[in-house]
Amino acid sequence: MTTTDRPGTAALPMPDLSGTFPGPFPTGRHADLTEEHLGQWLHRFPLLGPPGAQRMLRDIVAHGVARTFPTAGPDGLFLCADLFLWLTAFDDTFGEATAAGSPVRLVRRIQRCVHLLADGEPPADADPFDTALQDLLVRLRARATTAQYLRVTGCLRDVLFGILWEAHHLADPGHVTLHDYRAIRPHTVFARTLVAVAEVVLGYELPEEARNSPAVRQPESAVADLAGVLNDLGSYARESARGVPDSLNLVALIRREQNCDVPTAYAAASRLGEAHAATARRGIGALAAGGPAPLAQHARALESIACSYVWHIDHARYTEA
Repeated sequence: MTTTDRPGTAALPMPDLSGTFPGPFPTGRHADLTEEHLGQWLHRFPLLGPPGAQRMLRDIVAHGVARTFPTAGPDGLFLCADLFLWLTAFDDTFGEATAAGSPVRLVRRIQRCVHLLADGEPPADADPFDTALQDLLVRLRARATTAQYLRVTGCLRDVLFGILWEAHHLADPGHVTLHDYRAIRPHTVFARTLVAVAEVVLGYELPEEARNSPAVRQPESAVADLAGVLNDLGSYARESARGVPDSLNLVALIRREQNCDVPTAYAAASRLGEAHAATARRGIGALAAGGPAPLAQHARALESIACSYVWHIDHARYTEA
């Protein structure tokens, strides 16, 4: 395993991905253009307040999607970047701040999003999150097939439910089991949404028979699980530095369920990440050699999605307390 000296940690072991997703990772040539676009989009839809928060979020989203889909053109990257900026800003603004004070307000806020996802009209008192989501859905519908649109919007509902689920447990995370947390985490880390968006951004579509096969579902699940583990490992030190070591985080849950110290729990989470990475690598390799072109395209997309999450955890959003 590799180690890290993140704030609040003492060389805790990060997963050793040198044999599975070693890097350096390819990046598309439109990262700076995408960041510029995000600035313009945020000007139209002011989802964030402090300029510093805007700059950091624009940077990680723009350069993240350029690594997630390095072969994509600008329009696809713009759509993906706007969508993930919206999700992150919504989670930061309502999933944490609003939920801490009033989970009921979060329910009402998510209700408005679900209405829009069901093709409803924006409310009369629409705020920037409403109008930005409407803009995203119009652009998504124009680019996606009907089935792709339904898959992506279904994933967005899952994300919103996951944010609500987390908010429900924020005040007392001690009741959350490791099993339940691991079931929800791939949605709240947005990995399942990225997998669905890949076909829209890269312009391919899996045959339905293949989509529902173990050959596709297993590496998808492994990549999503890896994303959750990496995000939790990257976030744990920052959360601990803020005085919330018992937050909804894989390390905290392992520590409580196994009655062990932080280094032991962190090491267990790292080993779990290595296992997910190995499963993902095997599945991606088999899928790439598995026949029709869409399967190979999907394998490449899953690989780059995994790589983007490996890249993310070294960004300042996670390394600065």
